[in-house]
Amino acid sequence: MVSLDSDSDVLQHGDAAPSFELAGADGGMHSLDDFTDHEALLVVFTCNHCPYAKAKIPELNRLAKQFPKLAVVGINPNDPEQYPDDSFEMMQEVVAEGTVKYDAYLFDSDQSVAAAYGARCTPDPYLFRNVDGTFELAYHGRLDDATNPDDEPTEREMAAHVETVLDGEDVTAEERPSRGCSIKWKPGNEPDYWDA
Repeated sequence: MVSLDSDSDVLQHGDAAPSFELAGADGGMHSLDDFTDHEALLVVFTCNHCPYAKAKIPELNRLAKQFPKLAVVGINPNDPEQYPDDSFEMMQEVVAEGTVKYDAYLFDSDQSVAAAYGARCTPDPYLFRNVDGTFELAYHGRLDDATNPDDEPTEREMAAHVETVLDGEDVTAEERPSRGCSIKWKPGNEPDYWDA
């Protein structure tokens, strides 16, 4: 289990989202520009095997359904050689069976996107606002106050932050770090900020 240290985040409030073009479990390729018709974007580094990540799939589906102006994009950066459940084929299965229903579930096969965002764990959510076609970081932190996989949340924190962004206001809430399994970097692929 890893908890984020906000002092070592790579992306800071107001930073532009690093671009990407990744294969989706739906069979298509998806880039950051594909979502610019939305007013906000939630990028969540996630995976199939981690119990913390699995516990948040229903909330991600709920957010996507609740906020049509929000694009919810999951990105799996894990090394499938270490964790076969995180393979692209297994990603396709969870989409095909309807477990993942949000906008896109993408595979970061070379882990460069996770490194560019400064991602540390699964799940690791980044909320962006659309400013004239550029997604700028509005909030980086947990989805809700259920910090363990078996906990029931009492506060849907990210939903409140999304509402704030869609209302055109700044998120002033304290950034509460996400908690989950460490990203499974390929040997020798750990980014400079990685010290877990």
